[in-house]
Amino acid sequence: MNRKVMCWIGAVAFAALVGGCGGGQSQPTGQEQPAAASAAKKTVDMSTVGSISGTIKLDGTAPKYRPINMSADPYCVKANHGGVLPQEVVTGDGNTLANVVVYVKTGAEDYSFPTPTDSVTLDQKGCMYVPHVVALMVGQTLSVVNSDDTTHNIHPTPADNREWNKSQPPKAPPITDSFARPEVAIPVKCNVHPWMKSYIAVMANPYYAVTDTDGKFDLKNLPPGTYTIEAWQEKYGTQDQTVTIGNKEDKTGVDFTFKAGS
Repeated sequence: MNRKVMCWIGAVAFAALVGGCGGGQSQPTGQEQPAAASAAKKTVDMSTVGSISGTIKLDGTAPKYRPINMSADPYCVKANHGGVLPQEVVTGDGNTLANVVVYVKTGAEDYSFPTPTDSVTLDQKGCMYVPHVVALMVGQTLSVVNSDDTTHNIHPTPADNREWNKSQPPKAPPITDSFARPEVAIPVKCNVHPWMKSYIAVMANPYYAVTDTDGKFDLKNLPPGTYTIEAWQEKYGTQDQTVTIGNKEDKTGVDFTFKAGS
């Protein structure tokens, strides 16, 4: 046997010996290990729950809006005698602020919550979305109805959920759909009537509210803990507060103030 063949046989034998050492149990450095199974989530003990409440206000003068030009659809003009104003900023007595979504952003992750079986309705009435802002939980049914005698189309444009665009003639059955992931908030438009705008806030937990013109919110049935409470407004953005509540504590005066022009 010549020298080259002997060297080759020796190299193969050495490689086999090295490969066998360790029994195939070692892992390359830096390789990701399987994630540990997540702990089971808790259910809320209703004997311990409290609440967080407050008021949302606007500091300054609200924008002055002109009535929406709906002349592209005679039905819409007829349905709104005297015109209708954009809903971007709506205030009440004392400059309280409507259409603000207030919700528990963090702090409830260790708990499980059933998906509500009831649906949330978004109406198309007078060629406007009513209400202007709706909120619902992940997986909960959104029911879209058309109360007008004109055709609309509903077009949510989410960043983290599936986009869809559906036409709805007058007296058509409700359109139902749902959203798989939390998102605050999803813009909704109507491609037939470009002035129609709305927002859908999709929540991971049931602790949320959308303010009326009185600007008030009340987040009920919260277990004791520390929470990040966020207030979202379509023009002025978001504000956060950290709030801790104890056993059966009702914490009031958790107020938010948005600055006009910001």
